[in-house]
Amino acid sequence: MKRPGAVSTTSTSVATKKLDSSSTPGSSSSSHSTKSNDQSPEARSADKYKHIFAIHAKTRTSTLSHDADSAPSFIGFRNLMVIVLIVGNLRLVIENYMKYGMLIGFDGSEFSREDVRIGLVLYFLIPVHLFVGYLIELVASHRAKRAQAQNKKDDNKDPKLRAAWALIAFAHTINATLSLGITTSVVYWQIHHPLIGSLCQFHAVIVWLKLLSYAFTNRDLRDAFLEGAPTPAIYSSCAYPKNITINNLCYFWWAPTLVYQPIYPRSPSFRWPFFLKRCGETVALAIGIWFLSAQYAVPVLKNSLTAIGSLNIPVILERLMKLSTVSLVIWLAGFFMLFQSFLNALAEMLRFGDREFYTDWWNSSSVGTYWKMWNKPVYHFMRRHVYAPLQARGWKSNHASMMVFTFSAILHEILVGVPTHNIIGVAFVGMMFQIPLIAITMPLERMRGPASVLGNVIFWISFCLVGQPIAVLLYYFSWQAKFGNAKLPGA
Repeated sequence: MKRPGAVSTTSTSVATKKLDSSSTPGSSSSSHSTKSNDQSPEARSADKYKHIFAIHAKTRTSTLSHDADSAPSFIGFRNLMVIVLIVGNLRLVIENYMKYGMLIGFDGSEFSREDVRIGLVLYFLIPVHLFVGYLIELVASHRAKRAQAQNKKDDNKDPKLRAAWALIAFAHTINATLSLGITTSVVYWQIHHPLIGSLCQFHAVIVWLKLLSYAFTNRDLRDAFLEGAPTPAIYSSCAYPKNITINNLCYFWWAPTLVYQPIYPRSPSFRWPFFLKRCGETVALAIGIWFLSAQYAVPVLKNSLTAIGSLNIPVILERLMKLSTVSLVIWLAGFFMLFQSFLNALAEMLRFGDREFYTDWWNSSSVGTYWKMWNKPVYHFMRRHVYAPLQARGWKSNHASMMVFTFSAILHEILVGVPTHNIIGVAFVGMMFQIPLIAITMPLERMRGPASVLGNVIFWISFCLVGQPIAVLLYYFSWQAKFGNAKLPGA
């Protein structure tokens, strides 16, 4: 029995096909019959009966399941998180303005003339120790050339020569100690403002590390020169002692690296647009960091003093979470300003070729991986001048790594505790605490691979959302307790 309307539908279809056949040159009815015959009975049935084709024809998994055929893209969620972050911070901006108004001052009254004067004097005196190191190495190079001219295989084992090298090492030790010791004492006792003191201390530590690398590297180059041992091929165009020149030292002084080499890879040309863009980024980000610190971070810190003094734990936790947002933004801006903008501008000016100042540390699946990726200049120094020599002396890898973190922890305390006039050990403990965190996150990286989400989450929480805000709060509280005008509980 035929369905109602079936005949009329078929007649209309046949009439339409006849019309198409007559209007299309070279077409024939046989082409349609061939196409229909090629279709399977199921396909012809599905074309005719629209409500019966199979939707669930094979087994499939949910998109977010672990056993899905392919990993989905989360770009949409990323865009949502960016929008939420922007909206949330805009709310904080409006709330901050309604509560405090504009806190930024432009008169510079917070900086005393004495602090500025001492800071400028230190800026020009600190590099003098580099040139003293050059004079020491110049004397050593002349002595090495005289010894090499004697053409003896055991020149470097001569007691008189070894005594000369011991004297050179002693001179470098005195010079390096004075380089860091003088600046540290002046900053701690003479410079009151933490910002000026931090800039001076940061400069002094950089020059000190460069001075150590200059002395260690030239010592080994001198020994290789006397013993006829090979050196890296890249050094051949400036082999020892040809590298002991003022020009060579000045280039290392300004180069964006802490590791001395007689010669470095060079970029082919200087690019003005690239250089000016990096300089503009540096200035803009520096202004942004100053604005965020004065307008947002300082009020949060001031409002935390009473809670810290009375050990009001709920309020302290709330202050920490509020401070973590602005401190994270300031830290990320500081990272980009220093490692991407400033160091690239400096490298472009000097045509310094190796510009891997960092790698993708934000994807770190363990704390140990982060410390290898985020600050390459310091990592290279530690690996070349601390870790590798200790291993060469027979130290185990774990023990050498602990010594590296101990050395770094001391430097962090010097960089933070000295300018704030509060050597309370928070920065030191924070760095040493990285060792157990590495022990926790490293197995996760080995089990789950470099894309371990859990290890990455532990890194972000421990470092940026907990560690930094706690350290900032404690140092600010200590500063206010010692120098601030606010009356603290129990003070």
